[in-house]
Amino acid sequence: MAAAIPGDGELDGISAAAHVMFIPSAGMAHLVPFFRFISALSSRGGVRCSIVTVLPTVSAAEADHFAGLFAAFPSVHRVDLNLLPFDASAFPGADPFLLRWEALRRSAHLLTQLIAGATPRVSAVVADVTLASHVIPITKRLRVPCHVLFISSAAMLALLAYFPIHVDKNDKSGVGDVVDVPGVRAVPRSCLPQPLPDLDHLFTKQFIDNGRAIVDADSILVNTFDALEPAALAALRDGTVVPGFPPVYAIGLLKSVASRGGGDQKAAAASTAVAAWLGEQPARSVVYVAFGSRIAVSHDQLREMAAGLEASGRRFLWVFKTTVVDREDDAEVRDVLGGEFLERVKGRGLVSKGWVDQDAVLGHPAVGLFLSHSGWNSITEAVASGVPLLAWPRGGDQRVNAMALVSGGVGAWMEEWSWDGEDRLVTRREIEEKVKEVMDDAAVRASAARVCEEAAMAVAEGGTSHRSMQEFASKLKAT
Repeated sequence: MAAAIPGDGELDGISAAAHVMFIPSAGMAHLVPFFRFISALSSRGGVRCSIVTVLPTVSAAEADHFAGLFAAFPSVHRVDLNLLPFDASAFPGADPFLLRWEALRRSAHLLTQLIAGATPRVSAVVADVTLASHVIPITKRLRVPCHVLFISSAAMLALLAYFPIHVDKNDKSGVGDVVDVPGVRAVPRSCLPQPLPDLDHLFTKQFIDNGRAIVDADSILVNTFDALEPAALAALRDGTVVPGFPPVYAIGLLKSVASRGGGDQKAAAASTAVAAWLGEQPARSVVYVAFGSRIAVSHDQLREMAAGLEASGRRFLWVFKTTVVDREDDAEVRDVLGGEFLERVKGRGLVSKGWVDQDAVLGHPAVGLFLSHSGWNSITEAVASGVPLLAWPRGGDQRVNAMALVSGGVGAWMEEWSWDGEDRLVTRREIEEKVKEVMDDAAVRASAARVCEEAAMAVAEGGTSHRSMQEFASKLKAT
């Protein structure tokens, strides 16, 4: 049973004059929750949505999904933002998405006129958390409520909110061996986003700035639900993490929307081929392997993954990626994995470089396990379909998310498996054994099915997420 966003009546009564301006950031992990939340508002009427669009996008996937959003929801107004020139040479080797966040922050003052000059008047702003420290002061000056859409887990939100306090307590001498988030969990240094222990890193400076700023937001929206992360949500709401923290609305699980841009015949063909192949497989027999839209894995590790999947004897669907930015991904599967491998697994293994509808894949009855980087969008999509996860975090918030998915009962996490920046190669034997173990674990399957049912209950009328959406709607109506 798949979870969905609340029903049509959830936003009844919102003033027709309500105009919500969305200000997203870069990266599909950030854009997808925005698109899903916008669809939850705009498809139900009674509220006008506009979205600030920065072009060109960093990745082709972003451009395609923007095109899909505007095609699916013509009433959503596009507000173009032309960034000021930004010299990225000061940050050699930096992640291209991190550089876009910085460029956005440095051009954020341009949002003042976009918000103040909008017609009809902007009654509320929903901003990405990466822009919070720059957008919230602008909205305060304009006396426009600002809500932050947090794109990760409630556990990660708690870490973000508490981290500046932790640094201040250490007198800015360093992060130490552990960050003990009050009421939530102790996060070891090894599970923090990789740049975070370096207080001079661009990412860390942004992280601390935004962690301090979100206390001044009018509310925080999170794509989770109370039964999945009860401790983190409670600690945020009752002020245990940070005294005086704004209201936290757990509005998940947000339903996926068809947001792929039209006209991409190659992508459509790949997706059709995947669907056809899945249709030929037995129920719960396929391991789905995907590491998100911006995770690159070394060729050596990819080859070990291939050997492990082959040795497991399980059927598998593998969405293959070799670069951070999709426009630069020109490596051929056969060149990396070898033609012999593809011939040996033909029929029981499918490797695709094309775009696939991940929600549709996870909802297919043939899929029985998701080997994932544990990005939050991927976790919530698996939860909504009742598919157990085998988490292999690669960076960023993903080890914190893996902690949340294990405590939430939706899968397993191999804590010793390496992530970006670590030298250890996870061997084919390790991958083979763990895939077989989790795939055959009836208790894991039963727990994932139970959490799926809890997710459906949360978004049903009267459920916790349904009530959160109603409360947020009332807040919009009052502005």
